[in-house]
Formats: sequence, structure tokens, C-alpha cells
Amino acid sequence: MTSSPARTPQGGAGRGLLIHSAGPLEQEALPGILRSAANARAALGQETYIEVLVQGPGVAMLATGPPASEAIDNARKLNVRILACGNSMRSAGLEDGDLVRGVEAVPSAIAHLAQRQWTGWAYARL
Repeated sequence: MTSSPARTPQGGAGRGLLIHSAGPLEQEALPGILRSAANARAALGQETYIEVLVQGPGVAMLATGPPASEAIDNARKLNVRILACGNSMRSAGLEDGDLVRGVEAVPSAIAHLAQRQWTGWAYARL
């Protein structure tokens, strides 16, 4: 895989879209959110950074195994960065090693959101 917008600089510089999912997720909700990210990729192009940040009990959907692993893999192929809130993971009893390959953890969803908004990223809550 070549260098991609999914790997943003630590400060998040550049045009980006952060898609935020907070709270519990129904089984089909995460694949739907990731399809929305794929649609955004198609519309906004490869030059736009796209992240999906999952916060709250929904982080359990990012754990290894079905049903979301295929949708996560497909989104990653489109250079969509998928993030789990570390605080929410701790509350759910999850560790980094429990996440589907390629999903990353950030220490705090709220702090990550703030940092992205301070650098001009667009925000969508799904």
C-alpha cells in the first residue's frame, strides 16, 4: 500500500473529516458508518484525511472478529483511519490487542476531537 491520507501528521494538519460515533451501536450500525466514510472518500477524494472515531460502549464492535471486521478492512483499504477511544476501551475491559488489526486507539476521544477541530477538520456525528 502506498503512502495514504489515513496517516495524518500528529497535529492533524491538512483537510480532514472526522466521523464520530458515540454511545452503544447496534450490530449493523458500524458497517453503515464505515459505508458513509467510504462514500465521503469517493466524494472528497484521496487528498482528504478521513477518520472514524468510536467512543462509548460501541468500541466493543471494534474488537477482533465478526461482524465488523470485514467492513473495517474495506474502510482501511480506502485509507479511512479507524480509531477507538482508549477511555471507552478501558470501561469495556478491552486492550489494544483486542482490536481488529489496523484499528488504532487514542487516549481520549474528546481530546482527539478537540485537536482535530482546532486544526480545521470537519465534524460529522453518526
